[in-house]
Amino acid sequence: IAAELLYQQSKKAGLGDLSKETDKQFEAIKKGFPSEGEFKKLLKERGITIKDLKEDIKKGVYIKAFLNKDVYKNIKVTEEEKKNEYEKNKDRLNIPERVKASQILIRVKPDASDKDKAAARKKIEELRKRALSGEDFAELAKKNSEDVSSSQGGDLGYFKRGDMVKPFEEAAFALKKGKISDVVETKFGYHIIKVTDKKTAHKLTYAEVQKDIERFLLNKRRKTAIDKFVENLKKKAKIVVY
Repeated sequence: IAAELLYQQSKKAGLGDLSKETDKQFEAIKKGFPSEGEFKKLLKERGITIKDLKEDIKKGVYIKAFLNKDVYKNIKVTEEEKKNEYEKNKDRLNIPERVKASQILIRVKPDASDKDKAAARKKIEELRKRALSGEDFAELAKKNSEDVSSSQGGDLGYFKRGDMVKPFEEAAFALKKGKISDVVETKFGYHIIKVTDKKTAHKLTYAEVQKDIERFLLNKRRKTAIDKFVENLKKKAKIVVY
């Protein structure tokens, strides 16, 4: 109901022809699918025609343009307000020590035989030797690692203490940047770890978060404004629910 009321208002607002933006958003949605066939298949499964989708996109485009032009136009956030918000919440902005690492994993089942364990151990040790001799760690991970991260060259991104199983965590945080670990055994199997970056614990500064604070305060005020605006529209409208 709210969306329909806003769309009706947007059609009275003299926004001009927004068909180019509608087409742009439609094409962007299509590009999110592996193929046009997959795109059409999903629409069919959900009972949506291309015409329906374009109409929904059009409504969204007009509503957004209307809100920016008429409802949000006077909503601003001052520097003082942003700083006050930062001061109120800065105790929650402590960032713990983090490590960015890549891994190569050779999996070992919990009920694996001694023979299978020995074979997995031999394989991971050979891979470690190759990495230490200068072979590209990411390529070794892509071709040999038995973890989902293999497609990213073993990259696990940043993680903090408590995110990984204990033996893995202890090895990763003990390593210096650029170094490769000894073989690490966990419940998943055998790992070798390469630390690619380290970040010490720190408190986020105002400069680091001011844009996020501004976005948060703007969104909060915009929500209040749109709720009030829609409530007024509902009072004036004749709404029939079938």
